[in-house]
Amino acid sequence: MAEKIKVLVSEKDVDARIEELGKKISEDYAGKQVHLICILKGSVFFMCELAKRITVPVSMDFMSVSSYGDGTKSSGIVKIAKDLDETLEGKDVIIVEDIIDSGRTLYYLMDVLQQRKPNSMRLCTLLDKPERRVVDVKVDYIGFNIPDEFVVGYGLDYAQKYRNLPYIGVVEGVE
Repeated sequence: MAEKIKVLVSEKDVDARIEELGKKISEDYAGKQVHLICILKGSVFFMCELAKRITVPVSMDFMSVSSYGDGTKSSGIVKIAKDLDETLEGKDVIIVEDIIDSGRTLYYLMDVLQQRKPNSMRLCTLLDKPERRVVDVKVDYIGFNIPDEFVVGYGLDYAQKYRNLPYIGVVEGVE
């Protein structure tokens, strides 16, 4: 039986906010090229839409990471399942995430990537759950602050389902 999904952020609102983020990034990087790093799998939808709205030159790379813990909590120890194809040295990098909650994984990942000597590194997320933060991670571009609910859509999944929803929804009855 299919889960019941309640719309949290409409497709129209997601689209409008990505447009705003693209404009802000374009202003911040005027005269430069930006290198986007997509954290797979969830960030693919967001990064593609964001890249289309950035008016400065854009290059992209992809990374797949997983963190290990007790099954329900991230330990912040990151295993890189797919590393970047290109060097970061001298590049203006934006890490693109679908959602940030505890911040543990990104804190660790940003430390690893900083050692690769980018010119600059910022963080952009579609969704942020600041009340779940246990590690201080500076998020430079935030689509939406959301409550501590289990969300799907726009790349986020529940058991590999619902990534393709064009909106952000809450799966009712899932914690």
